Amino acid sequence: MLTIGDLSRRTGVKVPTIRYYEQMGLIEPAERSEGNQRRYSRQERERLSFIKHARDLGLTIESIRELIELSAHPEQPCDQADRIAAEQLKSVREKIKKLTLLERELVRISSHCAGENVRECYVIHALANHDLCEGEH
Repeated sequence: MLTIGDLSRRTGVKVPTIRYYEQMGLIEPAERSEGNQRRYSRQERERLSFIKHARDLGLTIESIRELIELSAHPEQPCDQADRIAAEQLKSVREKIKKLTLLERELVRISSHCAGENVRECYVIHALANHDLCEGEH
């Protein structure tokens, strides 16, 4: 059995986050020692590692909840899990597209600045006047 501190160190999940996941029902409420200290089993450690990995991939709490529910029924088809992963991939690709546009515009405005003072600074002018941007971002 692991204390909450041990669980935190082994999984890389902060103690308040572990408590939050417990409140959200993503992990089972911990058993308590005689001194009322939380005690976690190997199963809770594995579940928490699953949750952390899913969060690292950007999955929402609701998607994680759904995946946990699916994992409790290993005989079922995995089309729902595939759907969740595909939706997350689509979301990531949309974010990458937006970030690429932001990067392009920031490179452009930062490379146009030849002024020696703020009055002549292209960055300041471009931020103050959206018409100086190449496109929407």
